Amino acid sequence: MNPEHFISRLELAAQPDAVRWARRHARDVLSLWHVSPDHIETAALVVSELVTNSVRHVIKAAPATGPVRVALILRHRGTHLIVEVGDPDVQPPVLHGLSAPKAESGRGLFIVESVSKEWGYYFPPTGGKVVWCSLTLVGE
Repeated sequence: MNPEHFISRLELAAQPDAVRWARRHARDVLSLWHVSPDHIETAALVVSELVTNSVRHVIKAAPATGPVRVALILRHRGTHLIVEVGDPDVQPPVLHGLSAPKAESGRGLFIVESVSKEWGYYFPPTGGKVVWCSLTLVGE
């Protein structure tokens, strides 16, 4: 099986249990793609942080017009994995200063930055934003 161009997409309602389902989906898909267990756990951590941020901010900004969705996209490119989380919010992600040691939030993008090769965001032509990161799947 040559996983050089595998892609998975999952759409979820922007609600707290979306994080659990996104993490489970990532683990299942990456196992099917024969990604090593260590890399699967790193990817699950990144998925958890990005989806948590997305859901948290989308819920705050959501209009009362109906359910809001977030999208998780996994792209396996042989030597690396691209994780993307899209949502309808147009506010860019902000890497805040280090949180207080006992703070319960505020570390998500620091975690993503520390375990990924690179990360960023873009505004797709369809609206909203996509936050992404690249994880190395070889060596380490």
